[in-house]
Amino acid sequence: MSCVADAPSSRQQRERDFHNESFAEGTRARAAKFYAVHRSSQAAYDGLIHDRPASRDVLEYGCGRGSAAFDLAAAGARVTGIDISDVAIDLATRRAAELGLADRLRFCVMDAERLSFEDASFDLVCGSAILHHLDCARAYGEIARVLRPGGRAVFVEALGHNPLINLYRRRTPRLRSVDEQPLRIADLELARRYFAEARFEYFHLASLAALPLRRQRAFPAVVGALERADQMLFRRVPYLRRHAWMAILALTR
Repeated sequence: MSCVADAPSSRQQRERDFHNESFAEGTRARAAKFYAVHRSSQAAYDGLIHDRPASRDVLEYGCGRGSAAFDLAAAGARVTGIDISDVAIDLATRRAAELGLADRLRFCVMDAERLSFEDASFDLVCGSAILHHLDCARAYGEIARVLRPGGRAVFVEALGHNPLINLYRRRTPRLRSVDEQPLRIADLELARRYFAEARFEYFHLASLAALPLRRQRAFPAVVGALERADQMLFRRVPYLRRHAWMAILALTR
């Protein structure tokens, strides 16, 4: 499988510059507090991508020192990680060597909309908070192309319908690149054109109210109760799903 990066477009160069700075300077650290409530979506994502990892060929979209690639490789998968940021790739490559996983891991600077891999190269493609940096139609097309028949793609992504979350985004522009756009329901539904099956699961609405308690002893119990309330609301009032903070996309080739 080739690991060659094409010359970036102006949009991709802006993304590369933003993420190089973010990885080098920890720009997004101030937003970390909000991820205290995302345990249910993270657990669901981890469960999907770690299902039968041994001997699978995996492509991770967007990688760095904290990516899922390392755990997948440790579980027996052969993993390739790509990122537009050469700083992220350097960090990930060093960590793979530190963990003794370099024989099962490789990292490449690459445009996620124009992959240099051959058709049907992977059993699983996965990524966290990456699709909303991309042109979804191009990304879906490339993901479907490099998946083997019956292969799966799993992504966890932020949604862009909730007005309160969008207000926070407008007030903190430095935490985001100028080109990224949280996914809309139409972006999720677009995946059905490229995959035989597309399933979506939604997370975090009422549970966001637990954020002020994140340093309190009662926080795990409170957020757990609110997560259960979220799932009930999403089942009974489907319209509310669009106002969730996160969605998981489980796509089958």
